[in-house]
Amino acid sequence: MKLDILAIGAHPDDVELGCGATLAKEISKGKKVGIIDLTRGELGTRGSAEIRDREATKAAEILGVMVRENLEFADGFFVNDKAHQLEIIKMIRKYKPEIVFCNAIDDRHIDHAKGSKLVSDACFLSGLSKIDTQFPGEETWQEAWRPKHVFHYIQWKHIEPDFVVDVSGFMDTKLKAVLAYESQFYDAQSTEPETPISSTNFLESVSYRARDLGRIIGTQHAEGFTSERYVAVDQITDLI
Repeated sequence: MKLDILAIGAHPDDVELGCGATLAKEISKGKKVGIIDLTRGELGTRGSAEIRDREATKAAEILGVMVRENLEFADGFFVNDKAHQLEIIKMIRKYKPEIVFCNAIDDRHIDHAKGSKLVSDACFLSGLSKIDTQFPGEETWQEAWRPKHVFHYIQWKHIEPDFVVDVSGFMDTKLKAVLAYESQFYDAQSTEPETPISSTNFLESVSYRARDLGRIIGTQHAEGFTSERYVAVDQITDLI
């Protein structure tokens, strides 16, 4: 299955929080979208890996993505090495995305920056034909494939975006997908320990950031991204 966009996150809920509305918008336009989670979020203070698995499935259904897979790397302890890069290369070559979204280039959680660099490096290496990979269950070697673009969504820290996407009309879908992770976010009935993301302030910040970016570009909501290279347009009128 070839995808137009492959969104990758260190933990289940990273993608929803970082670029959920952008994915929902692209899916509404007929684009084929998939999500890869690097870990099961097993070190999370609240909930469990099994609960996160169920929540991730529900969130994927809300967004309408075609596929969601989990590489089951070690939460908190995965590294950017050959073994981990090869597993991501297999996914890139399997789905052949034109665009890859990945974690923020710098963030509060150490896995986010690590995941960002790991995925970026794997996207480059995936284009080298002398790197052989064979996906389990397949009889032939995978063909080399390098995404045209690698973009990084923005997470906890405020990072100045290189470009923003107008996501007006898709924030409700994003927030429903985020709130599918009931174990992680604000719940007045929960007896779990409080965490930086379990407060009402955090949930409000998700909406506020989108409103603020939307305000700046003259729309209702927007999501921001950073790019590893110049973002080009075919003609000036492509800009809104």
